[in-house]
Parts: sequence; structure tokens; C-alpha cells
Amino acid sequence: MKLFDVYPLFPIEPVKAQGSWLWDKEGKKYLDLYGGHAVISIGHSHPHYVDELKKQLDKIGFYSNSVQNSLQENLSEKLGKISGYTDYQLFLCNSGAEANENALKLASFVTGRKKIIAFKKSFHGRTSGAVAATDNPKIVAPFNAGHSIEFLPLNDAEASSQAISSDVAAVIIEGIQGVGGIQLPDSTFLQLIAKKCKEVGALLILDEVQSGYGRTGKFFAHQFSGIKPDLITVAKGMGNGFPVGGVLIAPEIKPWSGMLGTTFGGNYLACVASLAVLEVIEKEKLMANAEALGNYWMEKLREFKAITQVRGKGLMIGFDLPEEFVGLRKNLLTTHRIFTGEAKPNTVRLLPSLALKKEEADLLLNALTTELN
Repeated sequence: MKLFDVYPLFPIEPVKAQGSWLWDKEGKKYLDLYGGHAVISIGHSHPHYVDELKKQLDKIGFYSNSVQNSLQENLSEKLGKISGYTDYQLFLCNSGAEANENALKLASFVTGRKKIIAFKKSFHGRTSGAVAATDNPKIVAPFNAGHSIEFLPLNDAEASSQAISSDVAAVIIEGIQGVGGIQLPDSTFLQLIAKKCKEVGALLILDEVQSGYGRTGKFFAHQFSGIKPDLITVAKGMGNGFPVGGVLIAPEIKPWSGMLGTTFGGNYLACVASLAVLEVIEKEKLMANAEALGNYWMEKLREFKAITQVRGKGLMIGFDLPEEFVGLRKNLLTTHRIFTGEAKPNTVRLLPSLALKKEEADLLLNALTTELN
């Protein structure tokens, strides 16, 4: 049997990782400024994270949600405290797509409606509902029978005011668009759609799968706007590489038996991985580090004449280049051994570990000086 070939792959096979660094099977060392789509939040192979997983493996790795698991309660309490959402409820699942799928289901259950508002250049995952709410013509899937999706321009207050009506179940929006090129919703725009949702009885879903977990300098990107969504979806940096996702659910939404379900969600190892991430973020003050280094990077990036625009918050940054530098990301990888991300057609994305060091951030700036000057 061979692999189903759907991923374009770099000819590099990492076999070891530590902090912000990767080593391939030939012993070459790479600086990781992408973290597997913002997954590696506290650094590769963090000793506390590794130790906690090892200790749990000696006890029990998995059993289904048909039994009590106090680790889930510990995780929800810790997450509530650090995020500032102590009164919310937590549903645990396996991925960001699954989190968004369940958030959309909850909105439909609560409102009895079937219309969803999403935004252009958004990306919410690859399950049926999450794909339907993703604005990408190459990825098409049916939503649940009778449901409909309307895509609006980001930050278009007039279009959103008209579209968010009494037939809308939910508005889903990313805290910061990732695949869409690090596009930020304005604070006033988020405040507007939150207000409109309240007026018409629709639920507001904040997709913080990539922008959450301290990456922006606050725990969630939407917290810069002062709003409180009905549902918040998380994953990626939540488990530092262990598959885990979740939905934070407002206290007024009441559960009933069988409302949602998952086989692997909230298993013992996933909970221990997620707890370890929160403990490291808190102990090592990684949100403050993300804010400080993000501000430093953006200030320095704006000094490059070849860079046409820099956007982001904390360590979720994108910068645009003219056509003549379209090969920059490849050059950074092959010449300077630095992993970065991209958003078509011309945006380089930076999503490093929140534990990135200033001297590591400077390595990118030095490489850009070579490539762009």
C-alpha cells in the first residue's frame, strides 16, 4: 500500500526537535518559525510536557468518555482561569475542524435555524460543516441538509449589518485569518457583529484555532476587542502536537445527554498534554514573550523597503512581497534553513513557538537582509 498523495512535501525529513529547532535525518539543523501551522506553542520536546506525558503513559493512556475522567475537569478549570472564561463550559474533541463542526451544530440546536454567515478568505477546517464555512473554491463539501452559508467581505460593516438577520443561526469568524493571509478583523467590526448577533438571537462563533492560546499576546485574539462570543473554538497550539481540540461554550447554553459526542476527545493523554501546555504558558510567561517579540519583529520587518505590508499581533505575523521576491520562502528554507509558512499569492507567515528567543528572531532578520537587500 502507498500513501494517498494529497500533500506537496519538502524533501526534508525531521527526526529530532528541541525548542525552536529541527534536525533532519542527515543531521542538518533548521530554525522552525512555523510550528506546523501554529501547533508547536511551547517549543518542541519541552521537558515538562514530555515528562507529564511519560508519567501518564505509565498509568493509562485511553479510555472512552463513558467513565469519569478528573483530568478533563482539571483542564477545564485551568483553561477557564488562564483564558478569563471561568464561567464557560468545555467540550473536548480532536481537532480544529471538529471543534468548528460542533460549534455549528450547537448553534443550529440552540436557535433552530439553518443559515450560517462566514467571511471571505476564511478557513475553518475540512469536516462537512467546517468546509462549507470555508471560502476556498478548491475545497467543496455539502453542509447538513437544508443549511446554507453566506460569505461576506471581512470588515464590511454595512454588508454584515444587512446580512445578520433573524434567520441566521450563527456568524463564524476567525480571531485573525491565517490561511487568508493574516487578515485582522477590526475591533469595531467584531463589536458590531457581536451586537447584531445579540439583537437577532444568532450565536457568535470565534474560531481561535490558530490565533488562540496566547499567540497574539492575549489568550484569544478577540479579547483585544472586548467582546465575549457565545462559542470559541480551539485546537492547534492546545496540545503542542498532540491531537486535541475544544469548544468553549457560554453558560446560558444548556447541554442535554447525547447532544454532542466524540470517541477520542478528552482522552487521558490529550488532557495531560493540554494541561502541560497551559502550565508552561503560565510559568514561563509566554504570552508576554509573544507580545514583546511580535512587536519587535513587526517593527524591524517594516524597515525592509522590499516588504510592502506587515500585519499581525504577537507571534502571528504575515508580510507581503512583490512578485520579484516570490521565491523568498523557498530560499529561506534551502539557503538559510529556516521554516516559514505562506498564504497565496505573496504573503510569508510566521507562527513560531511562543518560547522563541530574541536571538532566534534575529536570525530571520539577518536572512532577510541577505535576501531582500
